[in-house]
Amino acid sequence: MFLNKRKKYKKMTDEELVNLYKSEESSLCIGILYERYAHLVLGVSMKYLKNEMEAEDLTMKVFEELPLKLKKHSIDYFKSWLYVVTKNECFSILRKNGKETSIEYIESYDQVENNDLENKILDENKILLLEKAIHQLKSDQKKCITLFYINEKSYQQICDELGLSLMKVKSSIQNGKRNIKLLLEQQNEFKKN
Repeated sequence: MFLNKRKKYKKMTDEELVNLYKSEESSLCIGILYERYAHLVLGVSMKYLKNEMEAEDLTMKVFEELPLKLKKHSIDYFKSWLYVVTKNECFSILRKNGKETSIEYIESYDQVENNDLENKILDENKILLLEKAIHQLKSDQKKCITLFYINEKSYQQICDELGLSLMKVKSSIQNGKRNIKLLLEQQNEFKKN
């Protein structure tokens, strides 16, 4: 029974797992999200904290607090939300550790040219705008785009998961890409020069 449920849950998207957790509070959902994203949380933590032990501790803390946070927050895109949560936790630790850690952190960014930093900020803004554009797509387009590009599923896997024909999946992805392009071109960061 447990293995069948686990197989079923592993096929779910992040957002489906989050919604399922909110309704059933199944710890299996948290376990699968941990399997998918513990490496991401650890990597972000290492990037900011530059200390393996602190990064491992923070990773455990993020996933221990995840059930409560999932209940409290409305989450459209789990992966990007988790990234922001992790980054904020890192900043909190840096502030708690006092001036030395904060100064080291600031100095590491001072070594990066201003243009590089501006480009990183612009890239983060573009990612947020892209996620917003995906959210505005029609249901089939949104699901197909998310499964294909974010969850890296094949056309056939998407057909099986959504019960759509291969032509419908390809069409939804193609139309979704075109609609995303149109939505993004309305934003300053994506306007053609």
